[in-house]
Amino acid sequence: MKKHVPNFITLLNVLSGCIASVFAVLNQLEFAALFVFLGIFCDFFDGLAARLLNVKSALGVQLDSLADMITSGLVPGIVMFQLLTMAQKGGWNLDFFGVHTEVGLVPLLGFLITMASAYRLANFNVDENQVNSFLGLPTPANALLILSLPLILIYQNNDILNSIILNEWFLLALTLLSSYLLNSRIELFALKFENYSFKDNAVKYLFLIGSLVLLLTMKFLAIPVIILFYILASLLSKKPSP
Repeated sequence: MKKHVPNFITLLNVLSGCIASVFAVLNQLEFAALFVFLGIFCDFFDGLAARLLNVKSALGVQLDSLADMITSGLVPGIVMFQLLTMAQKGGWNLDFFGVHTEVGLVPLLGFLITMASAYRLANFNVDENQVNSFLGLPTPANALLILSLPLILIYQNNDILNSIILNEWFLLALTLLSSYLLNSRIELFALKFENYSFKDNAVKYLFLIGSLVLLLTMKFLAIPVIILFYILASLLSKKPSP
């Protein structure tokens, strides 16, 4: 029975991603972000449960990536589509079975994030070297980056930040940067602890403490800063090759 516990938690990630997708399509981005956060929470604990119960399996690995594809791949693409639609006026006037709609060409580029996420997850499943570290930005971290944008708009409501986030060129540049980071060869540390020694995990502890301080002081604006912090900390902590 215990072997099904991690997979059930992963399926909760799937459910959270499905609900987030619905809210994202309806342009209720605040609620989409909430369910993405819940999905990522489940994504963290399914692996933890598998290790604690000693029931890791090949099925669990595949199921985990499929869940991530929805929560951390599809949803960020829809959210970027919505943000680009908000930033750009005008589009195609189309009729689908008598239903009139307007679809912008540029906003569809937001789905480059979904495509890049799919490629990364497939590549991750066949790469046996990404155990204690990652090559490229993990999809949950990328999802947090994208989903932070509407939360900054809603909760921090700063004219300067709003003008930047709703700038079409900024969003397109971020889409390309996000797609690149997902599949880059940049080595990033994984937040997995083989032991709890500060000496062995100094970078991870400092990253977690720094992230908490940033969240308390900068609120949702802290999320992009934390992602940048994560990349820089990984680069600086990388041991030089002999």
